Order: sequence, then structure tokens, then C-alpha cells
Amino acid sequence: MVFSSLLSLGLFLPITLGLYFISKNITWRNIILLIASLVFYSWGEPVLVLNMLFSAFVGYITSFGIKKWHGKAGAKICLIIALVIDIGLLGVFKYSNFFIANVNSIFKLNIGLTNLTLPLGISFYTFQILSYVIDVYRGEAGLQKSYYKFLLYVTMFPQLVAGPIVRYVDIEKQINHRTTTFKDFEYGVIRFTQGMFKKIILANCAGQVVDALIGSDLTNLSSFGAWLGILMYAFQIYFDFSGYSDMAIGLGHFFGFKFKENFDYPYMSKSITEFWRRWHMSLGTFFRDYVYIPLGGNRRHQFLNIFIVWFLTGFWHGASWNFIFWGLYYGMWLVIEKKLLFKFWEKVPAFIQLIYSNLIVLGGWMLFYFTDMSRLKEFLLAAFGQNPNGRNIMAEYQLISHIWFIILMFICVTPLLRIIIKRLRDNAKPLYNVLLPVSIVVVLMVCFTLLVKQSYNPFLYFRF
Repeated sequence: MVFSSLLSLGLFLPITLGLYFISKNITWRNIILLIASLVFYSWGEPVLVLNMLFSAFVGYITSFGIKKWHGKAGAKICLIIALVIDIGLLGVFKYSNFFIANVNSIFKLNIGLTNLTLPLGISFYTFQILSYVIDVYRGEAGLQKSYYKFLLYVTMFPQLVAGPIVRYVDIEKQINHRTTTFKDFEYGVIRFTQGMFKKIILANCAGQVVDALIGSDLTNLSSFGAWLGILMYAFQIYFDFSGYSDMAIGLGHFFGFKFKENFDYPYMSKSITEFWRRWHMSLGTFFRDYVYIPLGGNRRHQFLNIFIVWFLTGFWHGASWNFIFWGLYYGMWLVIEKKLLFKFWEKVPAFIQLIYSNLIVLGGWMLFYFTDMSRLKEFLLAAFGQNPNGRNIMAEYQLISHIWFIILMFICVTPLLRIIIKRLRDNAKPLYNVLLPVSIVVVLMVCFTLLVKQSYNPFLYFRF
């Protein structure tokens, strides 16, 4: 199940909210939220929920051993057991076919591929479990003695499938003590509506242009069509993922949980270093705290550490060589910035920095989008004017027919709307109080109408 579906919006969410607020006891509220989360996750794939429950149980049990033998060898053994089992399960489900295919190719073998279905959100909940176990080992998180409360942390449906990656220490107190005020609920509605707008109106619109231009045959792709297609993919993946993060944060506020921000207008970055401080911030924080710093961080082997982190970041996104190349591509640019560019970067005009950053990011999205290297080659030939069959007819049609949406997308990747809304709230409160509910109702009505009329509603981060 996904947030942006009629089933979720029209049935699951109203029932869950109704049962949650009917109950006044925090224990019952937690139980209702846990049951709802398990239903949400297991909808359509009930068997795979067992993998998540087992992974969570491993993290829960090993944390007791870590706490009992804190500072001794037993704690380290328990930590290793949790890492091996949970990362091992992630590896089996997500990467086994990748390794088998590469072994077959290198050694000319014919080992059969597995028929395993990738559990939804496995990368996200695995990282959350591991962050808890590691924080208990470090003494940074308290031991959660209640399994159902720990399971609530792992399975919480607002952020289970697509993040943000929530650390246990950030919501430890909220699991036992939380309230939902009117302001919390109002803010939750605003953020959830904002996420719906991004996902259903903007991301889906961009995705249709992407599919039309670079999603199938590239034979007649022009240079203009290639660049328009990859620009639309940059919009699609941003509005898709940040929209889901907004919905998760909004839903969290409904139930009294405060999740950290996951995006901060990343396309306004003036360097790749800044971009990765603004994009998928919870993932960047995870790799910084649990991989980069333990490896030595900036103190020793800095550039090697950067490449290790970005190799893992790329591989985390998918079991394909293009994701590995994508990760190493960013590792290379981060090293170039730290080694060369930042020595004189402050003297470069801001608009040049902005153009540089976004061109590098567009190059990254090319690697990210094309899992087939031969198709990537075709795309690059077209993008740089080497396709003799390239025609602009399709690209011009897509541009003209979606021009107002594209202008809106350019506006929405900047903080312009946020600034306007803030000034309205501060300087024209009566007008703001009228426009806010009207805007929410209009956006939700449009989103519901599009969901009813259109079958096109993909969610890019399901595969991660």
C-alpha cells in the first residue's frame, strides 16, 4: 500500500485515525498504530512481513546482550550477530541475483537466479534496526525492553516504505509520551497536502514526460529531447521522494511524532557537497555517523573513506552497476571539490556555482536512470548531438503541452512559495487564514480527481 492511493486515502487512513483518537490511552494508541502499520506493510505481500518481523526480533534480542555485556567482548559479539543477520537478509533479498548474474558472466557459469521478491522498504527498516543496535552498543540509546514498542519504531507506516530513516533516539521519548495538539494536526494536514501536491500533481506529470521522451525507444531522440527528458526526471525523482517525505512528516504529526526533515531545496545548492547536505538528509546522516566517522572521517584516509561511503551509498540504492557508478561519480566530485575547487570557490559568482552544481546533478541522474549501459550510451550520444536520427517533434510537443506544469516545477524547487506564504502569514493574517484552507481543499480535490481518472501513479523509491 502507498499513501498516494485511493485505498490508503479513502479507507485505511480514516479508519486508523478514527480508532487512534477514540482511544485516549497511550498503550492502546501504540497498539492500534502498530496493527495499522503491519496491515499497511503486509497489504499485497503478507508473507514478506515475516522478514521484517524477524529482522526486528534479531535487533531486539541482540540489544539485550549488548546492554548486559556492555564494554565486554559479549557486547561486540551480539553487535556482530545483528549486523551479519540483518545485513545478510538485505543482501539475500536485494543483491543475490546481482552477484549470481556477475559470477555467471565472469566464469561462464549457468547458476539459476533466485525468485525472491524484494520486500518493500527493506533498505529503510534494516538501517533503522541497525542504527538502534549500534546506538545501544555505543551507549547513545536506551534499551527498549518492550518488543511491541520496538516493533512500533521499526514498522511505523508513515515512514516505513520510503523514509526518512528515523533513529530510535529521536523518537524514544515520543513512543511513551506524546500528544497531538490542534496545531500539530493542522501542521500535519499542511505537510501531507504539500506532499500530495508534489507527488500526484508534479511528480506524476514529470514522469509522463520522462516516459514519453527517454522511457522507451531512443532511436529518434534529439539533443533537446534528451536534456528535457533528464531534466523532467530530476523533477520527478525530487517531487516523488520529497513528496513522500512530506506526507510521512505530516502523518507523523497526526500521531504525535516529530520526524526530522529529509530535503531542504537541494537544487538550490551551489556545490555537490552542499547538495548532499540537502538531499535525503537522513541517509547522508546515517552513512556519516555509522560508516564515514568510524572509518576515520576527516582525520585519516579522508578520500578513501569518501569513496567507500559513496560506493555503499550507490549500492544501497540498487543491485545494478549503474548505481555503483552513480555513487562513485559523486565520490569523485566530492573529492575534486575538497581537493581543488574549494580553494577558490568563494570567488566564483553564485549563479555559476548554481549552474555547475545542477549540471553535475543532471549527469548523476543520467547514471541513475539508465540501468542498461547500452541505453545510457544511446542517450549520451543523443544528448551531445551525435544522433543523426534525432527529431525535436516529440520534445517540442511535450514542452508545449506541459509548459505551465514545468514552470510550476521550477518555482517549487526554490523556496519562493515558502517565502510568500510566510510573508502572508506574518503581514496578512486574515487573508492567509482564508487562503490556507481553500488551498488545501482545492489541492486535495484535484489529487483525488487525478487518482480516480489516471492509472499512472508510480512510486520510484519502492525498488530501494
